[in-house]
Amino acid sequence: MVSTSGTTSVSEPTSAQQRTDDPTRDLVRRLNEARTAQARRQLSEQIIEAALPVADRLAARYRGRGIPIDDLRQVARTALVQAMRRFQGAGRESFLGYAVPCIRGELRRHFRDHGWTVRPPRRLQEARQAASAARSELEHTFGREPSVAELAAATDLPEETVAEAMSTSHCFQPDSLDRPLADDSGVSVGEALGEADPGFASAEARALVRPLLKSLAPRDQRLITLRFFAGLTQSETGECIGISQMQVSRLEARILRSFRESLAAA
Repeated sequence: MVSTSGTTSVSEPTSAQQRTDDPTRDLVRRLNEARTAQARRQLSEQIIEAALPVADRLAARYRGRGIPIDDLRQVARTALVQAMRRFQGAGRESFLGYAVPCIRGELRRHFRDHGWTVRPPRRLQEARQAASAARSELEHTFGREPSVAELAAATDLPEETVAEAMSTSHCFQPDSLDRPLADDSGVSVGEALGEADPGFASAEARALVRPLLKSLAPRDQRLITLRFFAGLTQSETGECIGISQMQVSRLEARILRSFRESLAAA
C-alpha cells in the first residue's frame, strides 16, 4: 500500500476541473514519454500517490453503512492500483478521468456483496442504486430532496418499488436491540418486543386433538385423560382402569399412532 504522507490534497474532479486541476496530468504525460521500465514504474507510483486522496474520498461516501471505513479505503486503494495497471500505455492525458469510475465500480460491487446485514431481493438493490443516483441529480436540480414520485419518474420505476427500495437503508446496519426506546428511557428495544405466546400452539393442538379424543372408546378416552391431562404414570393409570402397566403402554402407543395418522391425513 502506498503511503499517503506528503501527498497533495485532491478533491474528486469534475469534468471541467480535470482539464486544469488534475495533478496527474503532467505525470501521465511523462509516463507516456518514458522509455524505461524503471521510469514508468516510478511515475506510476507517483500517479497513485497523487490520486490516493480521491480514492479515500470516494470510500468515505459509504461511511456508516455497515462496513468499516478502513475496509472501504482498502477496496478503493486496491481499485486505484488496479486501474493504474490497466491504464499504462493507454495514451490518455488524464488518469483520474479513467480511475474514478473504476474505483466507484469496485466500491459499489464490494458494498453490494458485503454491505448488507439483511440482504433484500436483487431487484430492490438495483432499484435503490438507481434511485440513489437519481436523487443526487434531482437534489442538485431542485435544491431540495425529491419526492418518491419524482424519483419514480426519473428512474422509470413504479412509485411502490422506489418507496420499498429506499426503505432498505436499515438493511445495511440494523438498529441494536440494546438501543433505548427513547433518550430518557431505561427500556431497550429488545425488551419492548413481543414474544410468541405458547398458548396459541396449545390452543391449536387442543382444537385438533379434541375430535380425535371423542372418537375413542370410553376406556381409551379415560386412559389418555389420565396420562396426558391428569399426569399419571402408566402404572397409576393401569391401577385406575384395572389393567397392567404393559397393557397401558401398548394401548397408549396404538392410540397415539392413530392420532398421528389422522392428523397427517387431515
